[in-house]
Amino acid sequence: MKRRTLDIIFAVGGLLVALLILVLGLVLQNQADFAKNYVHNQLSQQKISFTPAQFLTAEEKNPCLKKNAGKPLVTGAQAQCYANHYIGVHVKAINDGKTYAETSSDARALDTKLAAMPDQTSAEAKQLAAQAAAMHGKATSLFQGETLRGLLLTSYGFSIFGERAQQAADVCFALALVLFLAAIAGFVHAATKKADHVILSET
Repeated sequence: MKRRTLDIIFAVGGLLVALLILVLGLVLQNQADFAKNYVHNQLSQQKISFTPAQFLTAEEKNPCLKKNAGKPLVTGAQAQCYANHYIGVHVKAINDGKTYAETSSDARALDTKLAAMPDQTSAEAKQLAAQAAAMHGKATSLFQGETLRGLLLTSYGFSIFGERAQQAADVCFALALVLFLAAIAGFVHAATKKADHVILSET
């Protein structure tokens, strides 16, 4: 077999592999664009904006909150920042760091204790009813805060998948380019006189 024939075989094979990798890269790019646009559109609809820097409290002065101060929340990274360093701070302050599940259990325990009191009109019963109402209010606030925080973190996680798809797409495009250039080099070499000699011969 002549070197020219072998060069052409490898060059054609390289082009085919480059084409397949390019197609994979385009698919990954499409998924990356979808994730980015979807997260942006969904977050934009919520119309959430970061608190301006001058209104941030001492507990809220996280570097990412300062960086995004006054900006609209439209990216996954911003969603993570807002969820963990803004909502997270306020949620912990509602009931001394207790979660919605813990606070809801405390509220139900107070309801049960109140229901067991024989005189619902006594001062003690009224005080207990006020405590139960306050605890239910905290539970409601925690439920709302934790739900929004969870939704924002879900958006962040979705954006990370998009970023990974973008990185994979970039690798595919780079690899396809390398294979394409190698295939071109193979065709060029096949056209030279050096490719006339036989490298594989039947014995």
